[in-house]
Amino acid sequence: MLVETMRAHWRRILWMLSAFGALLLVRGFEEERAPAEWMLLHVVQGQIGAGNYSYLRLNHEGKIILKMHSLRGDADLYISDATLHPSFDEYELQSTTCGQDLIVVPAHFQRPVGIGIYGHPSHLESEYEMKVYYDRTFILDPFLESSYDSEQMEGSQKKQHSSEDDESQEEESIFWTILIGILKLVLEILF
Repeated sequence: MLVETMRAHWRRILWMLSAFGALLLVRGFEEERAPAEWMLLHVVQGQIGAGNYSYLRLNHEGKIILKMHSLRGDADLYISDATLHPSFDEYELQSTTCGQDLIVVPAHFQRPVGIGIYGHPSHLESEYEMKVYYDRTFILDPFLESSYDSEQMEGSQKKQHSSEDDESQEEESIFWTILIGILKLVLEILF
């Protein structure tokens, strides 16, 4: 009887440790880290209703990174240098994830660039925070603009997204390795 009570007690403790580890994991990934080459220009926060757009205008020259996180609901990004009111029907760049949206606005885009933030209909209201960064590593060469290759630019954006995914997976792997090690230690002590 005493052994069963102890096991139940330790199972509760083990479950609480797992829940605490999951909470640490979520909080760790919420913390934003930007490369040292990126200079923060603006932080924009807002709310958008389901099926509605909010429009912003980007006037900064150079390579600009837009990093938006949906705090509540699901806000999506649409970017265009052809219109100041991009939508899911008319855009040049888009990011429509359920979590963090990231778009790299190329330096060759005509300014002003239109930014459309769309509130996905799956939520009555979405709340977002968007950080606007300037990439200081990019050097504007006026002779390169005439030889722009859209396929090459898309390929470089995909590589950038995959390197960020690799980094987050590595962080997640380290976390799980530590958590599993702690759980094994607790189980060895118990049994």
